[in-house]
Amino acid sequence: MSGRFEASTDIDRPIAEVFAYLAQGTNDPEFSPRVQKIVKEPAGPTDVGTVFQSTVKDAGMKSRREFRITELAAPSRIRWMETSKNSLMAREGGYDLEAISDGRTRVRLFNVLEGHGVGKLLLGFALGAARKDAPAFGERIKKAVEASRPSA
Repeated sequence: MSGRFEASTDIDRPIAEVFAYLAQGTNDPEFSPRVQKIVKEPAGPTDVGTVFQSTVKDAGMKSRREFRITELAAPSRIRWMETSKNSLMAREGGYDLEAISDGRTRVRLFNVLEGHGVGKLLLGFALGAARKDAPAFGERIKKAVEASRPSA
């Protein structure tokens, strides 16, 4: 059993800068309050196969998450899959970036959430909460990218 949520936002930065910020992967705590810690393996530039290990807090409970980059097509597409085993997990997710007028970028984020075990019972609640928060999540991404320093 699974379900999808999406967020979309327009960012006042060129597509290459937005892509670099999002592909870094370790910036997630700047826009996702549930992410408490995140590390990248191996260190260095993100590429297909790069793994991100994080500690997140959902509904008052901490869990460890591991995501693997499955596609990286600069400057317009990033895809990932969760490889950790949790009752609720993101089977797949990604960013689609599109250059729009005046050096701005449209970003669409999506995640396909999947429930396992007791997570099957919680999936509807989790999806409802994620969908409700989606516009605010997009706004947090926008603010974080716009506040960041452009990459060199």
